[in-house]
Amino acid sequence: QVQLVESGGGLVQSGGSLTLSCAAAGFRLDNYPVGWFRQAPGKEREAVSCIAYSPSSVYYADSVKGRFATSRDNPKNTVYLQMSSLQPEDTAVYFCATACDVPRVDKWGQGTQVTVSA
Repeated sequence: QVQLVESGGGLVQSGGSLTLSCAAAGFRLDNYPVGWFRQAPGKEREAVSCIAYSPSSVYYADSVKGRFATSRDNPKNTVYLQMSSLQPEDTAVYFCATACDVPRVDKWGQGTQVTVSA
């Protein structure tokens, strides 16, 4: 009943764009900051971005700054991650979560695979 669902992952060529969605069911996302994380095979989990619940201040990892953008659509109870200028090193499973620091997360999405081909 209470869950986060990511969608929008897939295969894209280098230099391409993709937008991920994080939709909440059973609770209001606008009561939480929302973090995006990613994990690639053989690499540790990496924080990608954060959007605060009020106001919607945003923060980005240096590795994605200038290429990724996160935003909210509160009436849709959804947070987005727009990714552009994608490179193979962006290939990972992407997760959204109800916090920007892992110890504070109480809800995780199931993850969505993003694969960027050279």
